[in-house]
Amino acid sequence: MTNIPESNLCCTPLHRQHLALGAKMVPFAGYELPVQYRTGIIGEHLHTRKSAGLFDVSHMGQILLWPNSGNPADAALELEKLVPADIAGLRDGRQRYGLFTDAGGGILDDFIVARRGNHFLLIVNASRKAQDFERLQDYVGQCCRLQMLEDRALIALQGPESGSVLEKLVPGAADLNFMESRDFMFQGSALWISRSGYTGEDGFEISVPADVSEGLFSDLLEQKAVQPAGLGSRDSLRLEAGLCLHGSDIDDSTSPVEAALEWAIPDVRRIGGRRAGGFPGDARVLSELADGAGRRRVGIRPEGKAPMRHGTVVHADQEGRRRIGLVTSGGYGPSVGGPVSMGYVEIEFAISGTLVFCEVRGRMLPAKVHSMPFIEHRYNRMRRPDREVH
Repeated sequence: MTNIPESNLCCTPLHRQHLALGAKMVPFAGYELPVQYRTGIIGEHLHTRKSAGLFDVSHMGQILLWPNSGNPADAALELEKLVPADIAGLRDGRQRYGLFTDAGGGILDDFIVARRGNHFLLIVNASRKAQDFERLQDYVGQCCRLQMLEDRALIALQGPESGSVLEKLVPGAADLNFMESRDFMFQGSALWISRSGYTGEDGFEISVPADVSEGLFSDLLEQKAVQPAGLGSRDSLRLEAGLCLHGSDIDDSTSPVEAALEWAIPDVRRIGGRRAGGFPGDARVLSELADGAGRRRVGIRPEGKAPMRHGTVVHADQEGRRRIGLVTSGGYGPSVGGPVSMGYVEIEFAISGTLVFCEVRGRMLPAKVHSMPFIEHRYNRMRRPDREVH
């Protein structure tokens, strides 16, 4: 660990806190970020599943989008020209998962979009935020005003005790339902809080002004249930939860249907829907929605203890005569108690329980196709008659 990051790396507003907590810092997406703290990756992972883990995700892009007309419906329809999601149907205080697609139907990025009154907030991946902003500027910049926020941090509080923890500091936050978003006050500053996350657990993502982010981070860590957690446990948590990492599990070579993300494309954007198509690559995506794709993202459970990591080739037979796919993410799943992977296989092998063989250091090791997630999602889905639940 170094006290000063490499000259070409950026720091988040919480960089000093990570150093003070003894974090091991690594370069990631142009930033110096904590990969783990003194507890270690497995300890941070298990604590998040049991209580509450606190993550600094300030490297992610936060983009505001206002319609010049003042009518959010205009901005929504413009956004729908770039993504196969129902943005126009997004109610104030709600957010959705979306995908930027290219002309070939590949995935340029995945993101979360929240409706905030008459404008929208997009949370995009750190490695893609500059390209996403440029693409938005090119496609909707004539009718919308865009701003990449540089003065706000982003904190994720994740785990079954996150609601009770946050409620002590921000009264009313625990009333949020999964994928709801609302403004709250902290030390005279506005927090933009959503009940969402990247771990499969109940949790919150908190956009906070940079100048008060250290205070909020410290106050959260003072709560008995909370421990800091780094990139390492964030990755193992999302892998167990079956969630994609852009650049590994999805990219411009994978379509939403191949990636098993068709749940993010509602009927209104499909063939026969009121606003069918109209997004880049719609011909391929709509065709695959109707007829299926030739391959599928699946879970893979090795039968032994050896992990099957990114780049591992998947074969149909132990002799390796027929290559049928590729592992895109893999490692040890602390909550599962063994190695877990995900990747793409030819569609005929995508049935749960199918025996496959993965080539690891010259050996063909048996594994089985497995349904995802590997652990049950525990999102806070309180059903209320006056609220929509997705």
